[in-house]
Parts: sequence; structure tokens; C-alpha cells
Amino acid sequence: MIPLQFHPRAAAWRLDSLPPLSLYIHFPWCVRKCPYCDFNSHEPRSALDQDGYIDALIADLESALPLIWGRRVQTVFMGGGTPSLFSPAHIDRLLRALDARLKLNPDAEITLEANPGTLEIAQFAGYRAAGVNRLSIGVQSFHPGHLSALGRIHGADEARRAAEQASRHFDTFNLDIMYALPGQTLEQALADIEQALVLGARHLSAYHLTLEPNTLFAARPPANLPDDDLAADMQEAIEARLAAAGFVHYETSAFALPGHQARHNLNYWTFGDYLGIGAGAHGKLSFHDRIQRDMRHKQPAAYLAGVAQGNQVQTSQPVAHTDLAFEFMMNALRLTEGFALSLFNERTGLPLSTILPALEQAQARGWVQRDGDWLRPTLAGQRFLNDLLGLFLPDQD
Repeated sequence: MIPLQFHPRAAAWRLDSLPPLSLYIHFPWCVRKCPYCDFNSHEPRSALDQDGYIDALIADLESALPLIWGRRVQTVFMGGGTPSLFSPAHIDRLLRALDARLKLNPDAEITLEANPGTLEIAQFAGYRAAGVNRLSIGVQSFHPGHLSALGRIHGADEARRAAEQASRHFDTFNLDIMYALPGQTLEQALADIEQALVLGARHLSAYHLTLEPNTLFAARPPANLPDDDLAADMQEAIEARLAAAGFVHYETSAFALPGHQARHNLNYWTFGDYLGIGAGAHGKLSFHDRIQRDMRHKQPAAYLAGVAQGNQVQTSQPVAHTDLAFEFMMNALRLTEGFALSLFNERTGLPLSTILPALEQAQARGWVQRDGDWLRPTLAGQRFLNDLLGLFLPDQD
């Protein structure tokens, strides 16, 4: 590994400009926890107090406003958990509160995650009327057996109906699809993609099923998982089929028709800023003298109690200068078309010389291609992304 060489003095470090700002809002409840899920989601033990949680989100936002005074919010993403457990009336109240307190861009992308339960499908029109203009639906598969193996609460027909309803109310909607599922064949993986195309999705997130730590699948792995060779064949076939359908593979797991890329996620991947509110929400905010990461209390009860007491932020700390290069590259190298190297200095405050030794090593291994100010990962770099990122880890000596 080529270690980073630059060790800036804190007094000399400064950001000349602040990056675009997004807002992330976390809804921490699901009807049932999926066995593969490592997100901050919880099964409610009683009826959700929707009014109480919306009140807490608004109070959380108000307490954070001094951190973002004067900055314009480009995108809003309501994730979970399952935000669509909340009624359109509650989402409407939340969005009105945001509009009253923030400088929202007139064309702000406002996304809500939803699951294909029957109740949620009936609410899609209400979400659109409230101001949501992009929907992300966690379909995962259209195959009944695979949905069952994943512990999903919806069936294949509900998944199709959800996509059909989304296409009626939203110009852009995303479908999450998983592959390398227990017992899945290459033909079945492609059938899920074909179904998504037929249903008119303009954005697809195609994820390899992974056994994340602290999940039920990690403790009790499902039987008959595809081997690495078959999973790689699925990935390549999915990429080829979507390319033939006109989709741009613009990020490691994201595909979109031109003009339908997720602006919120692109802000993450270009090391933009985001304020995170809600239980367990993470945030990253830049200031002229530091870059700061915050995390709210993870457990819903602790978060709600924290908001009531004015201490909902569990941790808040600046990002060490020696970690900035790795954090930037960990995001930017997910972009398959690459990025302008000038963005590195703009977003981290560090000179490009900080990463030149690692870049030269990556080029020598055929993992990146540089064309003037533009850098992109090669196909090999995409396939060995973790090894590529390892070159940018700070020196541990």
C-alpha cells in the first residue's frame, strides 16, 4: 500500500467554499425486520405515534438551523425503515414545516422510500400531492419464492401494483432489486430486471445480497446461495441488459435513464454535505475551518427523549484531516464515469499532491484512468473497489 504523505497543520487548513447541501430524514420503523437488513429499523411494539415523531423531527430541525444558516437545500430524502408507514397528511405536515424553515431549492428533489404493502400503494397519490416528487420502492424481487426467502411481507403481485401506481403519479421512481438470492438462477435474476423495465422504472438500484454483520442472515446464512462465479455472471448480465435498454450505469449499484439519476445520492458520492435528522440519522456538514460528522441517538425512544431534552445528537466530531482523502475517494470512486480531480481540493481543502502517490499506484495496477483533470475507475477498479480504496487509507504507522 502507498500511504498518504500529507499531514496538514490544522491552522493552515481551510475550505474556500461549501459544497451543496442535502437533508436526510430517518424513519426508524418497519412492519417487520428483514433478515438481511442492517439499517436502523425497528418493529413497532405498539401503534406509531405519527404526530409525536413529526413533532420531534421539526424540533430536531429547528435546533440544527444555526449550523446551516443561509445555505440552500438541494435535495430531501426520507429513508428508513419504512417512511410510507406514515400517512400522506403527516408527510405533508413535515414538508410544509421544512418549507417554512429552510431555503429549499424551487426544483428540489424530494424522495420518499416506500414498501409495496397494499396500504402504502393507496397512499402514493397523497404523497405526490404533499410535494414528494420521487419515489424509491423496495421491491427486491418479483419472484414469490425469493421474496419469501428474503422475509419480505409483500408478494409479487403487490410489487407489480406498487410500481404501476408509482408510474401513474411520479415522473421518476426507483425500484430496488437484489440478485444472488438463495436458489436464484441467472435467468431468474434477469427476469426481475425485465419485469422492472416492463413496469416503466426509470431508475434501478441492483444490489448483490450480502450477509451483513449483526443480521439474522449473518447468524444463520440461508442455504443454496449462488457461488461467486454465478453472482458475477448475474452482475454482468444485469449491466449488459440495462445498457441495452438505455440505462446509464452511473454508480456501483445504480442505473438510470438519462436525466433520472438520483441527485441526492450524487451529492453523497461527490462528498457533498447533508444534515441528518431523525433516530440514528448521520450528517456531514462543512464549515470553513472543519468538516463535522454528527449522529442522532439510534433507538427511537432514546431519540425522542433526547429531542425533548435538547440533546438528540449522540456524537459530533470533526473529521481528522488525515481521514479526508480516504473519505472523499470512498465516495467518489463509486461513480463509474468518474469525477474532476479539482473537486478533491474543493471538497476536502487538501492539495492534490496528498493523493498523487496513491493515484500513481492505482494507475499502475490498471484500476483508474486519468485524462487531464478527469479521473475514472476502470472496469477492473470497479470490480476490485475495496483494494483500490485501500490505497487511500491514511498511514497507520
